[in-house]
Amino acid sequence: MNIWSRARELAAQTPAERNRYVDFLRAVSIVVVIVGHWLIQAIYYADGEMTFGHLFEVQPWTQWLTWAFQVMPVFFIVGGYSNAVSLESAQRKGLGYAGWLSARLSRLMTPLIVLLVTWGILALLLRLLGTDAALVQLITAAALIPTWFLAIYIMVVLLAPLMYRFWRRLGFVSTAILVAVAVILDYAFFALDIRWPSWSNYFWIWLAIHSLGFAWRDGRLGSAWHHLLYAAVGLDALWMLVFLGPYPLPMVGFPGIEISNTTPPKITLLALGLFQFSLLMLIEKPMRRALDGLGLWTATVLINSMIMTIYLWHITLSILLIALLYWAGGVGLGVEPGSAGWWGTRPLWILALWVLLLPAALLLSPLERLSRGADAPTVAAWRQVGGAMMFCLGVALLARFGYGNAPVAGLDVGAIGLVVAGAALAGVLSVFRRA
Repeated sequence: MNIWSRARELAAQTPAERNRYVDFLRAVSIVVVIVGHWLIQAIYYADGEMTFGHLFEVQPWTQWLTWAFQVMPVFFIVGGYSNAVSLESAQRKGLGYAGWLSARLSRLMTPLIVLLVTWGILALLLRLLGTDAALVQLITAAALIPTWFLAIYIMVVLLAPLMYRFWRRLGFVSTAILVAVAVILDYAFFALDIRWPSWSNYFWIWLAIHSLGFAWRDGRLGSAWHHLLYAAVGLDALWMLVFLGPYPLPMVGFPGIEISNTTPPKITLLALGLFQFSLLMLIEKPMRRALDGLGLWTATVLINSMIMTIYLWHITLSILLIALLYWAGGVGLGVEPGSAGWWGTRPLWILALWVLLLPAALLLSPLERLSRGADAPTVAAWRQVGGAMMFCLGVALLARFGYGNAPVAGLDVGAIGLVVAGAALAGVLSVFRRA
């Protein structure tokens, strides 16, 4: 049975009560992020040398594109909806926190370990072959860009049961409290030049965005007129923060930018998420009708079956393609980034990357479905939480510094050590033994 037939079979078995639009938005948001990452790679080969640039520096006007391509807020909202559904199911089944968390961590951490270890081995081989440490660091840090998001999301998942209870007790007041903390920290960042507390906005802002998924699940978002109002409020707030306030235009960070809306997160992401999500809610009903059709829903099921894999490996595949083209004498890389010819070749570039990525994703995606097994004992909650925190710290360090040229000697070795030790403590490594 081919992969499409299998996906079609699974799609046909979907319960009628499932909100398919949630899965559709998850798939679309990841695809948009992938295409955005591929688009901003401004690689140029001339006179035997490779220049690694960034589209937002080459053509600053393209920074506007981040208002459409920065869709991680949508992914976190979808995550909030999905976590609410799974928590309700766990409660009906009498499944405790440890049992609920076990399946979530396995799905999130298992494919990530493979990527991190693979790049650790590649980095070691490159150094043994005499590759400059700075170049190894550049390549690996680029390849591991997707991992920062998962480090944050895993921490949000650890807190999801507590935050859901918080939401059920206080409703939108709970969201407002999180937003208020983020606003205070941004005020301290810009007005008082007290910057270190703002790193905690990785929690306050993403938890606030995540809670909108709870509101969606509970049917608390109102009518189409409410969605229009929320979209207008989000867009107006974003516009004022950027053009009347101190916030930068691009909704992502990139080399050379002094202040980033994402590192650490700023309240601009709250405004952007509210704007984007409210627009998407306006078309929920027609999209749910469209997803009742087997064709669109099958495509959605297929993408979701390997969504972690395509997200984690998409930059790695682009790096491999660039390396092959470089060794072939710079074929296809001699068009100056930002030129009319360069823009004209972008559809072909993105298509070629998808052609490479999808077979690789089909090969690696079974990692997403590995589990400890129903007969395996559930690891204690304290071990899962502690292991996940160690794991996320290691992932964050590798996402920030990569391998090969860290500011502190041995930082990359220590980081991958935290990843492996954290996964072992949380019981996630057991899925490889079963496999």
